[in-house]
Amino acid sequence: MAKRAKSPRDDRLDRATDLAGQAAIRLALLLPWGARVRLMGWLMRRVVAPLAGWRARARANLAHVWPDLPEAERRRIADAAAENAGRTMIENYDVAGLRARVRGRPPEGAGLAAIEAAQAEGRPVLLVTGHFGNHEAPRAALVERGHRVGGLYRPMANPHFNAHYAANMHALSGPVFEQGRRGTMGLVRHLRAGGMGVLLFDTYAGAGAPIDFLGKPAPTLTSAAEIARKTGAELIPFFGIRGPDGLSFRIVFEAPVPHGDPLEMTREMSARLEARVRETPEQWFWIHRRWKPERQARRQRRRAAASTGP
Repeated sequence: MAKRAKSPRDDRLDRATDLAGQAAIRLALLLPWGARVRLMGWLMRRVVAPLAGWRARARANLAHVWPDLPEAERRRIADAAAENAGRTMIENYDVAGLRARVRGRPPEGAGLAAIEAAQAEGRPVLLVTGHFGNHEAPRAALVERGHRVGGLYRPMANPHFNAHYAANMHALSGPVFEQGRRGTMGLVRHLRAGGMGVLLFDTYAGAGAPIDFLGKPAPTLTSAAEIARKTGAELIPFFGIRGPDGLSFRIVFEAPVPHGDPLEMTREMSARLEARVRETPEQWFWIHRRWKPERQARRQRRRAAASTGP
């Protein structure tokens, strides 16, 4: 189904929102790294998340997957996750600064040797992760090591904001492809040429498989696994884990996910991310509508009705 064209009023609102966002980003970038990161984290936690309804959504997600978690702990995690999102956003708008932050910090994990071996042999690598910590920090670390790392991204709903959001990702390394049939084909071609790409897989996909995430079914596309199999790419989960100081990172490239059934490969990817979220839930993007239980229930009722017939 084609997307509904935005009305002139909607477009004006998008443009005004983008201008306000750009002004805040530009002002923040005038500050030293530590001050700007702390400021944007505070603004997201104390101003943006409550006003946008993101705090309430994060707490609802926490209640959905961990119903026995005390309310005070839900509030704490939701607020900390919003702060991490604000910090991540401003960090990623300073490409040179982000590269400097990861410079001199050697990456960890068995996946690093697999990456280096694959690239030395001209074989492709598909790196997968979720909205956890700062997902661009590992890409910056690989760029610092001389690699060219493209990616597939989900465009923002606001096209004006999306234009500089995508340009900023391209400034770190390219090529960068917009999610969709054309973008996926571009990523596949890049990998088949022996390239390296990044894909975030932890977003709701109505047509996806109901793979458990944190104990609840979360519709997930198996496309990352399918692309890896189609291109022969090493499938490597990675994480940019924020340090206790809130400014530094641990860069971890985990052992490759073995090729096999795409559904089982995707389950393994989800399990790797889930382990990180359980370890430090404050660093995952609880703002996402990851489960949409009401929508899943409606889909199940429609399927049941269709199967019984008249």
